[in-house]
Amino acid sequence: MANGSDGRPIAYINARLIDPSADTDQRGAVLIGDGKILDYGANLFSGGAPYGIATVDCQGHCLAPGIVDLRVHTGEPGEEHKETFDTAGRAAAAGGVTSMCILPDTEPPFDDASLIEFVARRARQVQRTKMYAYGALTLGLKGEQLAEIGLISEAGAVAFTDGDKPIASAQLMRRALYYAKTFDALIVQTPQEPTLSSGAMNSGELATRLGLGGNHKLAEAIQLERDVRLVEMTGGRYHASKISTAEGVDIIRRAKARGLKVTCDTAPHYFALNEIAVGDYRTFAKVVPPLRTEADRLAVVEGVRDGTIDCIVSDHRPQDVESKRVPFAMAEPGVVGLETLLPIALELYHNGQMTLPRIWQRLTTTPSKLFKLPAGRLEKGAPADLVLFDPDIAWVIDPEKFESKTGNTAFDERPTQGRVLMTVLDGRVIHRDKHLWPEPVAA
Repeated sequence: MANGSDGRPIAYINARLIDPSADTDQRGAVLIGDGKILDYGANLFSGGAPYGIATVDCQGHCLAPGIVDLRVHTGEPGEEHKETFDTAGRAAAAGGVTSMCILPDTEPPFDDASLIEFVARRARQVQRTKMYAYGALTLGLKGEQLAEIGLISEAGAVAFTDGDKPIASAQLMRRALYYAKTFDALIVQTPQEPTLSSGAMNSGELATRLGLGGNHKLAEAIQLERDVRLVEMTGGRYHASKISTAEGVDIIRRAKARGLKVTCDTAPHYFALNEIAVGDYRTFAKVVPPLRTEADRLAVVEGVRDGTIDCIVSDHRPQDVESKRVPFAMAEPGVVGLETLLPIALELYHNGQMTLPRIWQRLTTTPSKLFKLPAGRLEKGAPADLVLFDPDIAWVIDPEKFESKTGNTAFDERPTQGRVLMTVLDGRVIHRDKHLWPEPVAA
């Protein structure tokens, strides 16, 4: 089958085109060649493709820009037993993710320009999906001294963060916002006030009953309020990651209303689960920040729906068995999310809360715009990064079938709807579900 990467045009016809930029959901086709989108639209090839152009009949399934995931931990370098660039790339392709941003909290952390170049080199070698690297905001992720933002930015870092470690010092955050502004660099923070967020799960009645230390939801609000004031002072660009509380959503909403350069994201577990998922010390539901109350979950859903929350990320953080099969308080936080990002996000569609184009805005166009990535859109000349999926097919999540090296998912055995049929990167098919989508015949 021609795949469009060898210069021979190929048309994906009879597709349900999801165009997040135009906010449309309609029948149409996409023509690709030389790894780029040559043309697309509702009326394209309505009378059939011209002779000599190979075609793939999408059979009415959804065709959309490949997902752009802003928050992925790979484990490589330093923890290859948990995940490598290759296995993360396989998982990404299986999940319809064609671009992903790699967190810098590895061993060693990405606090040097050479490590940003290392990620780019490994991505070229693996050729699974497009990989971009965050730069560490502070040296060694210690929160004491700023990394060389200028040099690391020139090396290709898409933004700067210390991952799940919040910047506790207001003075250091102020300096970071000022300094990054010089390079138009984006500062990404996981807003968790350290002295209030050391507990293993959400603070409240359930934590008390289980005898676990609590992480109070005010940890998010206090850190956000401080950082928003610093953004107002400096004029810097700030992105809050993994918003999990009603208070957090409200603070972001008010900051945007004031015209501040503040954006944010959340992950599927914060709008699809609440603290009850911890159950009887279920370590696979331990994340940072922790799962919150049902009221918080509903507020996050509303924040995603109305656009207060700009992006949906997987928060993919693989952990091996030894890190999870321990008492809850000792377990490492984190879930794998690359292969569950699409089906859990589609719950917003099936529940009638959002349309597919609006969901894809949170998954593709807005992330690529905020992080200035050449991805996430249907546009002539854009990279032919596409995902073909069936939004309605029912299945049960089974980590044993994941491409990821580990299976620490909070959604184990969850009935859901929506599967990736095929993923295309620069016109090249990098994943195909052989059971649901047998090799399509190109004419």
